[in-house]
Amino acid sequence: MQNTKKEDLPEDLIFNVNYLGGQMPTFAINFSRPGGQIIAQYHNFLRLGKEGYRKIQQSCQDIAVYLADQIDTLGPFECITRGTDIPVFCWRIKKDMKPGFTLFDFADRLRYRGWQVPAYTMPENRQDLTVERIVVRHGFSRDLADLLLDDMKRALQYFEENPVAQPATEGKTCGFNHT
Repeated sequence: MQNTKKEDLPEDLIFNVNYLGGQMPTFAINFSRPGGQIIAQYHNFLRLGKEGYRKIQQSCQDIAVYLADQIDTLGPFECITRGTDIPVFCWRIKKDMKPGFTLFDFADRLRYRGWQVPAYTMPENRQDLTVERIVVRHGFSRDLADLLLDDMKRALQYFEENPVAQPATEGKTCGFNHT
């Protein structure tokens, strides 16, 4: 096998993706997956049947909608999407609110409790918008959702008691380093 060097790959084939609070260089189509996962999903569909598969996906969606509704009540946040189409949703800090922390700070604080809730800036021409998002997967129960909400409330209480002197920006937290 031949050794490949960084200079062997043209720069225009590398994408830098804002992922989990850091920049990650990738040579793949952004967030593409190998075909094995498609085969695994097909197997699950055959094994569970249409109704079994629907129940699992409905449970994920119900939890996503529940979380979105609860996050909307936490004060500084407003949901942009609600998980009603697929079990994925995102939120931002309310437009006119200055809570004294950023979503990068919030994601970092949740990481202390073991949660990976990434904060992202949007792509070019909308980088002024930062969001956090959650993807609800099979196995993420209502009990886990309630634990996450409790930890979110703890994080908000922490920021209320310990104002952030210099709110974090993209790449300025203890987020993951992908390089």
